[in-house]
Amino acid sequence: MVTSKTPQPSYPHLPSSRLSGHEMFTLGEETLSFDLLSFWQWSASDLVSNATRGRLAEYIVAMALGVAAGVRNEWDAYDLTFNERKVEVKASGYLQSWAQSRLSRPSFSIRPARGWDPLTGLLDDEIRRQSDIYVFCLHHHLEKNTLNPCDLTQWSFYVLPTKELDASQQLQKAKQITLQKLLLLQPVQASFLDLRKAVLECG
Repeated sequence: MVTSKTPQPSYPHLPSSRLSGHEMFTLGEETLSFDLLSFWQWSASDLVSNATRGRLAEYIVAMALGVAAGVRNEWDAYDLTFNERKVEVKASGYLQSWAQSRLSRPSFSIRPARGWDPLTGLLDDEIRRQSDIYVFCLHHHLEKNTLNPCDLTQWSFYVLPTKELDASQQLQKAKQITLQKLLLLQPVQASFLDLRKAVLECG
Protein backbone atom coordinates (compact mmCIF):
# COMPACT_ATOMS: atom_id res chain seq x y z
CA MET A 1 0.00 0.00 0.00
CA VAL A 2 1.40 3.40 -0.95
CA THR A 3 1.64 5.91 1.87
CA SER A 4 -0.22 9.18 1.51
CA LYS A 5 2.03 10.98 3.99
CA THR A 6 4.60 11.90 1.38
CA PRO A 7 3.65 15.00 -0.64
CA GLN A 8 3.13 14.70 -4.38
CA PRO A 9 6.27 15.59 -6.36
CA SER A 10 6.44 19.04 -7.92
CA TYR A 11 8.23 17.64 -10.94
CA PRO A 12 6.89 14.60 -12.83
CA HIS A 13 8.69 11.33 -13.50
CA LEU A 14 11.31 11.65 -16.25
CA PRO A 15 11.20 8.53 -18.45
CA SER A 16 14.45 7.14 -19.82
CA SER A 17 15.01 6.40 -23.47
CA ARG A 18 17.54 3.96 -24.89
CA LEU A 19 20.65 5.73 -26.20
CA SER A 20 23.09 4.53 -28.84
CA GLY A 21 26.39 5.64 -27.34
CA HIS A 22 27.07 7.89 -30.32
CA GLU A 23 25.53 10.94 -28.63
CA MET A 24 28.20 13.65 -28.50
CA PHE A 25 28.98 15.90 -25.56
CA THR A 26 28.52 19.57 -26.31
CA LEU A 27 29.57 22.91 -24.91
CA GLY A 28 26.56 25.01 -25.72
CA GLU A 29 26.33 24.97 -29.51
CA GLU A 30 29.81 23.48 -29.90
CA THR A 31 30.13 19.70 -30.41
CA LEU A 32 33.06 18.26 -28.45
CA SER A 33 35.35 15.39 -29.40
CA PHE A 34 34.00 12.75 -26.99
CA ASP A 35 30.77 10.78 -26.97
CA LEU A 36 28.55 8.87 -24.56
CA LEU A 37 30.20 5.56 -25.45
CA SER A 38 33.50 6.88 -24.10
CA PHE A 39 31.76 7.60 -20.78
CA TRP A 40 30.33 4.08 -20.66
CA GLN A 41 33.79 2.64 -21.40
CA TRP A 42 35.34 4.79 -18.69
CA SER A 43 32.73 4.07 -16.03
CA ALA A 44 31.73 0.44 -16.58
CA SER A 45 34.66 -1.51 -18.04
CA ASP A 46 35.49 -3.26 -14.75
CA LEU A 47 32.92 -6.04 -15.05
CA VAL A 48 34.24 -7.78 -11.91
CA SER A 49 33.57 -4.88 -9.55
CA ASN A 50 30.62 -5.68 -7.32
CA ALA A 51 28.47 -2.78 -8.52
CA THR A 52 29.05 -3.37 -12.22
CA ARG A 53 28.82 -7.15 -11.90
CA GLY A 54 25.36 -6.75 -10.41
CA ARG A 55 24.18 -4.64 -13.34
CA LEU A 56 25.81 -7.05 -15.78
CA ALA A 57 23.96 -9.95 -14.16
CA GLU A 58 20.66 -8.11 -14.56
CA TYR A 59 21.41 -7.60 -18.25
CA ILE A 60 22.38 -11.25 -18.75
CA VAL A 61 19.13 -12.41 -17.12
CA ALA A 62 17.13 -9.87 -19.13
CA MET A 63 18.70 -11.22 -22.32
CA ALA A 64 17.94 -14.82 -21.32
CA LEU A 65 14.31 -13.89 -20.64
CA GLY A 66 13.97 -11.72 -23.73
CA VAL A 67 13.11 -8.54 -21.82
CA ALA A 68 16.19 -6.40 -22.49
CA ALA A 69 14.70 -4.12 -25.13
CA GLY A 70 14.03 -1.20 -22.81
CA VAL A 71 16.18 0.67 -20.31
CA ARG A 72 17.23 -0.49 -16.86
CA ASN A 73 15.43 1.41 -14.11
CA GLU A 74 17.76 2.09 -11.20
CA TRP A 75 14.99 2.65 -8.68
CA ASP A 76 12.29 0.07 -9.43
CA ALA A 77 11.21 -2.07 -6.48
CA TYR A 78 12.35 -5.14 -8.45
CA ASP A 79 14.64 -5.64 -11.43
CA LEU A 80 12.66 -7.22 -14.27
CA THR A 81 9.13 -8.12 -15.33
CA PHE A 82 8.73 -11.40 -17.18
CA ASN A 83 5.52 -13.27 -17.97
CA GLU A 84 3.65 -10.89 -15.62
CA ARG A 85 5.93 -11.85 -12.73
CA LYS A 86 8.38 -9.64 -10.85
CA VAL A 87 11.97 -10.86 -10.92
CA GLU A 88 14.79 -9.82 -8.59
CA VAL A 89 18.35 -10.47 -9.79
CA LYS A 90 21.31 -10.76 -7.43
CA ALA A 91 24.95 -11.49 -8.26
CA SER A 92 28.04 -12.73 -6.50
CA GLY A 93 31.34 -14.40 -7.30
CA TYR A 94 34.59 -15.83 -5.99
CA LEU A 95 36.96 -13.37 -7.69
CA GLN A 96 37.38 -9.63 -7.22
CA SER A 97 39.27 -6.93 -9.12
CA TRP A 98 41.67 -6.38 -6.23
CA ALA A 99 44.46 -8.69 -5.05
CA GLN A 100 43.09 -11.57 -2.98
CA SER A 101 44.75 -13.89 -0.46
CA ARG A 102 41.80 -16.26 -0.83
CA LEU A 103 38.60 -16.64 -2.83
CA SER A 104 35.62 -14.61 -1.70
CA ARG A 105 32.72 -16.40 -0.05
CA PRO A 106 29.70 -15.80 -2.29
CA SER A 107 26.63 -14.26 -0.71
CA PHE A 108 23.59 -12.47 -2.06
CA SER A 109 21.40 -9.64 -0.84
CA ILE A 110 17.84 -10.65 0.06
CA ARG A 111 17.01 -7.56 2.08
CA PRO A 112 13.28 -6.78 2.49
CA ALA A 113 12.55 -3.16 1.68
CA ARG A 114 9.82 -0.62 1.08
CA GLY A 115 8.85 -0.47 -2.56
CA TRP A 116 9.18 2.91 -4.23
CA ASP A 117 7.09 4.09 -7.15
CA PRO A 118 9.15 6.37 -9.44
CA LEU A 119 5.96 7.67 -11.08
CA THR A 120 4.62 9.08 -7.82
CA GLY A 121 7.75 9.33 -5.68
CA LEU A 122 5.92 7.49 -2.89
CA LEU A 123 7.13 4.65 -0.67
CA ASP A 124 5.05 1.63 0.37
CA ASP A 125 4.16 1.38 4.04
CA GLU A 126 5.08 -2.31 4.21
CA ILE A 127 8.66 -3.60 4.35
CA ARG A 128 8.81 -6.80 2.32
CA ARG A 129 10.49 -8.53 -0.59
CA GLN A 130 8.92 -7.01 -3.67
CA SER A 131 9.51 -9.77 -6.25
CA ASP A 132 7.83 -13.06 -7.08
CA ILE A 133 11.07 -14.77 -8.11
CA TYR A 134 14.75 -14.42 -7.30
CA VAL A 135 17.45 -15.26 -9.83
CA PHE A 136 20.80 -15.64 -8.05
CA CYS A 137 23.70 -15.28 -10.50
CA LEU A 138 26.98 -16.85 -9.42
CA HIS A 139 30.10 -16.00 -11.38
CA HIS A 140 31.69 -19.32 -10.49
CA HIS A 141 34.99 -19.01 -12.39
CA LEU A 142 38.06 -19.47 -10.17
CA GLU A 143 41.09 -18.46 -12.28
CA LYS A 144 41.92 -14.80 -12.80
CA ASN A 145 44.05 -15.37 -15.90
CA THR A 146 41.03 -16.75 -17.79
CA LEU A 147 38.33 -14.67 -16.11
CA ASN A 148 35.77 -13.34 -18.60
CA PRO A 149 32.36 -12.25 -17.29
CA CYS A 150 31.10 -12.08 -20.90
CA ASP A 151 31.63 -15.86 -21.24
CA LEU A 152 28.30 -17.13 -19.98
CA THR A 153 29.69 -20.61 -19.33
CA GLN A 154 31.46 -19.00 -16.37
CA TRP A 155 28.09 -18.29 -14.71
CA SER A 156 25.61 -20.45 -12.81
CA PHE A 157 22.04 -19.34 -12.17
CA TYR A 158 19.79 -20.37 -9.26
CA VAL A 159 16.05 -19.71 -9.48
CA LEU A 160 13.93 -19.59 -6.34
CA PRO A 161 10.38 -18.40 -5.59
CA THR A 162 10.46 -15.46 -3.18
CA LYS A 163 7.90 -17.26 -1.02
CA GLU A 164 10.58 -19.84 -0.14
CA LEU A 165 12.65 -17.10 1.51
CA ASP A 166 9.62 -15.65 3.26
CA ALA A 167 8.52 -19.07 4.53
CA SER A 168 11.81 -19.63 6.35
CA GLN A 169 11.72 -18.27 9.89
CA GLN A 170 15.50 -17.83 9.73
CA LEU A 171 15.40 -15.88 6.48
CA GLN A 172 12.17 -13.86 6.76
CA LYS A 173 14.01 -10.70 7.78
CA ALA A 174 17.51 -11.68 6.65
CA LYS A 175 19.55 -9.18 4.63
CA GLN A 176 21.99 -11.68 3.11
CA ILE A 177 22.10 -15.34 2.19
CA THR A 178 25.26 -17.32 1.62
CA LEU A 179 25.57 -19.70 -1.30
CA GLN A 180 25.65 -22.60 1.14
CA LYS A 181 22.34 -21.58 2.74
CA LEU A 182 20.82 -20.88 -0.65
CA LEU A 183 21.61 -24.39 -1.85
CA LEU A 184 19.84 -25.82 1.21
CA LEU A 185 16.62 -24.33 -0.17
CA GLN A 186 17.05 -26.46 -3.31
CA PRO A 187 16.75 -23.73 -5.94
CA VAL A 188 16.58 -24.74 -9.60
CA GLN A 189 20.08 -24.49 -11.05
CA ALA A 190 20.27 -23.43 -14.68
CA SER A 191 22.73 -22.48 -17.37
CA PHE A 192 22.15 -19.37 -19.47
CA LEU A 193 20.41 -21.45 -22.14
CA ASP A 194 18.10 -23.09 -19.57
CA LEU A 195 17.36 -19.97 -17.56
CA ARG A 196 14.20 -18.85 -19.35
CA LYS A 197 12.62 -22.29 -18.91
CA ALA A 198 13.62 -22.37 -15.24
CA VAL A 199 11.99 -18.99 -14.57
CA LEU A 200 8.86 -19.95 -16.52
CA GLU A 201 8.49 -23.11 -14.46
CA CYS A 202 9.30 -21.47 -11.10
CA GLY A 203 6.48 -22.31 -8.70
